[in-house]
Amino acid sequence: MPSANRPIIGVNMDLTPAQKNQRAQMLSPLGYADAIVAAGGLPLFMPPIGKDKEIAAFLDLVDGFLLTGGLDLDPRKLGQPMHTSVQLLNPRREDSDRLLVRQIIARQMPVLGVGLGMQQLNIACGGSLFTHLPEDVPRSLPHYDRTSTEAHRHLVLVQPQTRLEEIYGVNEIFVTSNHHQGIKQVGDLFRVCAKAPDGVIEAIETYDGAWFAMGVQWHPEAESASALELQLFECFLQAALRGSGAFAVAA
Repeated sequence: MPSANRPIIGVNMDLTPAQKNQRAQMLSPLGYADAIVAAGGLPLFMPPIGKDKEIAAFLDLVDGFLLTGGLDLDPRKLGQPMHTSVQLLNPRREDSDRLLVRQIIARQMPVLGVGLGMQQLNIACGGSLFTHLPEDVPRSLPHYDRTSTEAHRHLVLVQPQTRLEEIYGVNEIFVTSNHHQGIKQVGDLFRVCAKAPDGVIEAIETYDGAWFAMGVQWHPEAESASALELQLFECFLQAALRGSGAFAVAA
């Protein structure tokens, strides 16, 4: 293992293309690093390499991986038409992430997917997405608010007898939400472990009790997140430290 007592967590990065007066840049919200450090780990940021060999070499260095949020996957690559609401993820990141997620699953590496990261795990396992919830699920509650500077929060119902219920210890939580897409069909390796009151899937987890693989549609790394969210990161890091993916709820 790369670390004897403090897990090293890989974190994928976004990028902005070069502009007239600015070079191309890699970037990541600070909240991901802060959450990993607060939970007792060390983040190691991975640029969008886009090559299997280099991705494999990077994964050899880490104990687990945090798949970060971002803009939207290209629906045309998923066999769906383009929609005016879609804000496309940078193509280089999308292609690199696709290779990355495949390798994480093949290794059964402990993984936590946030927002887009959850959707990528689901797609890699044969699942599908709603392109735009307000149209695809007309009775859905608001899952984002582009008109306000305040964080949008809503209720999530944690499903009983799931790992997520063990982690949070409650059946209802309020989360920081900023998404207009969502899971339609759940991928083969996963089950639903949380929903919004409108039925929109908010979290998935693997069936395999020996592998920590979980995705949440909300943003537990956000400044507006509740103190409970640290428990999610702590359990993820415990699984990474053990290597097997198993975990125990922190005392």
